Amino acid sequence: MFANTPLTAALPASDLDRAKAWYSEKLGLQPVWEDEYGGAHYEAGGTHFLVYVSPFAGTNQATAAGFSVENFDEMIGELRGKGVTFEEVDFGELGKTIDGVISSPDGMGKAAWFKDSEGNILALSTPPPA
Repeated sequence: MFANTPLTAALPASDLDRAKAWYSEKLGLQPVWEDEYGGAHYEAGGTHFLVYVSPFAGTNQATAAGFSVENFDEMIGELRGKGVTFEEVDFGELGKTIDGVISSPDGMGKAAWFKDSEGNILALSTPPPA
């Protein structure tokens, strides 16, 4: 039923101006348009996402959205250079992050998690194997 329907992420912000500044300064993203309700609409890699005002910003304790990148190590370095802090996560038997990054046993797959200015958890990962 929804197999060919695009999915849009919606990320809450308690301070939309602060969130827009963070997405611009840290991720290099600018809203492609802003709606009449104050929501900032972005596009990244052909995917649309919304940052909108909500009193519930930062309350989700799980990954809200993620970016899949070929140049993972380069992106980690760039984000760290812009002051982004990566979370330390322990998945028990599945492993844990080391210096904010978890790697698959073969070292080919990598992932890291960080929070935006509003406390939303975002992921950075390598693309799945072809």
